[in-house]
Amino acid sequence: MQLTKYKFFEFFIIFIIIPVSFVLNFFIWIKMIIGILGFGYVLFILLKVEKQKLKLSTSLNWSLFWKQTLLKLVVISLITTVFVYYTDRSNLFVVLLNKPKLWLGILFFYSFFSVYPQELIYRTFYFKRYATLFKSEPLFIFVNAIVFSLAHLFFKNTLVLVLTFLGGLLFAFTFNKTQSTVLVSIEHALYGCWLFTVGMGDMLGFPT
Repeated sequence: MQLTKYKFFEFFIIFIIIPVSFVLNFFIWIKMIIGILGFGYVLFILLKVEKQKLKLSTSLNWSLFWKQTLLKLVVISLITTVFVYYTDRSNLFVVLLNKPKLWLGILFFYSFFSVYPQELIYRTFYFKRYATLFKSEPLFIFVNAIVFSLAHLFFKNTLVLVLTFLGGLLFAFTFNKTQSTVLVSIEHALYGCWLFTVGMGDMLGFPT
């Protein structure tokens, strides 16, 4: 009973209080310290308490993963290309065409230093730590998408919140099915990199 209460308290601090607090106007270095300490806590719980081993599983169905992920990427690509074309045509593939070095740099940094930590926290940690708190799997996944969207609240952008909620659903379903941080990180990186590539960087807070 005490452990359950502690997990609820932990969940509230990590996934509600901290993301919402980052919207407030206080020193960036304090936010960075909070973020680093929070990530360190998550890693400690994963490795020492939940006994998770952060290594690549040998039983992953790579073929099925790529088929499903690339199909979803094609759909996302078509929808977002049309969206940018009709809402902000001047930005369509603007960074790729005009600043290819910046484009490559952002894709590399985003994939390795943003996506993977996010997936460790919002998929691996969340799913391993809080599954017992929810009796309904759909609710468990829905809440995951909600808190993932909240993590982007500091952008103060409605479009970002909508896209990260939808992305959160996709990533939650992938992790729930594969139980793989690597696979869901690849999927997350592909979709995020595409959004930047197609010209949605300004809308989503990327440096352009």
